Amino acid sequence: MKRELLVIAMALLAAACSSKDSSSNAATASAGGNARDTDTNAAHGSIPAGYVGRTDRIAVPISGARYVVSDGGWDVTTGPAHILYAPKDSARSHYTASATFEQLQAPAHPEAFGIFFGGIHLDKPTQAYMYFEVRGSGEMLVKLRDGPSTRDTIPWTANSDIPKQDASGKAIYNLAVSVNPDSVRFIVNSKQVAALANTNLQSDGIAGLRVNHNLHIRVTPITIKSQ
Repeated sequence: MKRELLVIAMALLAAACSSKDSSSNAATASAGGNARDTDTNAAHGSIPAGYVGRTDRIAVPISGARYVVSDGGWDVTTGPAHILYAPKDSARSHYTASATFEQLQAPAHPEAFGIFFGGIHLDKPTQAYMYFEVRGSGEMLVKLRDGPSTRDTIPWTANSDIPKQDASGKAIYNLAVSVNPDSVRFIVNSKQVAALANTNLQSDGIAGLRVNHNLHIRVTPITIKSQ
């Protein structure tokens, strides 16, 4: 009888552990987590001279990203998600920051790239900036980074003016962020896809490139024009 009770107790314990693991896995999936979705670092990584790279996770080196000069821009393979900027590329109040991104092959699942702007304290834990990204599924995002945390300003949104990658995984995006005293406009291939009132937005500061992990793209250096 004691042996039967012990077997039943062990079975109940195993079931409880299995249920807990399933709940934990479901929560991870719900949060977008994927234990297998690790950075695939590029070999012999390097960034352009005169530029600074900072990864999303401070302990992860930028050397996992590789920039190679290509057609007036860079062929980029990542590696960790990061921002790339030149400290001189700073603007305020009334300007347009732009760059052209070409996705060269489809990632394992949609990964984003785009422009960050309003960067301050980029070499400190108190870094802050906004960023405008697109991905090959034809969607866009605007987000704020404030220190280690981020929050959506415009969540992932589909837009017919944002190209989807073709059958070979390629697509071209001419991205621009137009900052005005009263508004910030987000532009893809010369078409406005969203806008925000420039009220308490982090829009003054350094602008540069933002590239998520495990991508192969071609990108031009950021261009800033005062208006």
